[in-house]
Amino acid sequence: MYLVAGVDEAGRGPLAGPVIAAAVILDPNHDIDGLADSKKLSAKQREELFGQIRKYALAWSAARATVLEIDTINILQASLLAMQRAVHALSLQPQMALIDGNKCPILNCPSQAIIGGDATEPAISAASIVAKVLRDRIMMMLDKRYPVYEFARHKGYPTELHMNALRNHGASKVHRRSFAPVAACLENELTKTG
Repeated sequence: MYLVAGVDEAGRGPLAGPVIAAAVILDPNHDIDGLADSKKLSAKQREELFGQIRKYALAWSAARATVLEIDTINILQASLLAMQRAVHALSLQPQMALIDGNKCPILNCPSQAIIGGDATEPAISAASIVAKVLRDRIMMMLDKRYPVYEFARHKGYPTELHMNALRNHGASKVHRRSFAPVAACLENELTKTG
């Protein structure tokens, strides 16, 4: 059997939290109905599909790049690093990896970048769902630790609610300091105290 892994990430755009990547090798003998780009599905649909992916995929894994890694090497490199970690963590080594986007991480197998692959390749769709579900869960946990930011509501994306919380409370330990809105907020704090 020729093993193909779909790979995608969640969390490139938010101002806070890690970036999460997932890799999924689907079973060609067991179709999972409803696989699609995770952004086009409701949270409930993603959770249901995540359960099916865990049950029926030949292998799946997820990995993260931390806020510190994002701030150190930039979000693109951190996303590629998380993807590399996810593929290396698979219990079965794929013969091919299909990566959502226009760049491939360095892997132990051939890989192909597919722009919009999360909407056209079922294995990438599955990976996008796994990554999104797991990242959302992390942001719900961070919401409990840092309630003033209301991460459960916006998952760290730069919504008006989040931007107001940043202005009112400053940046937390889980905010990405290399992102312009967070950097501006830190700059303002320095101006106030300086």
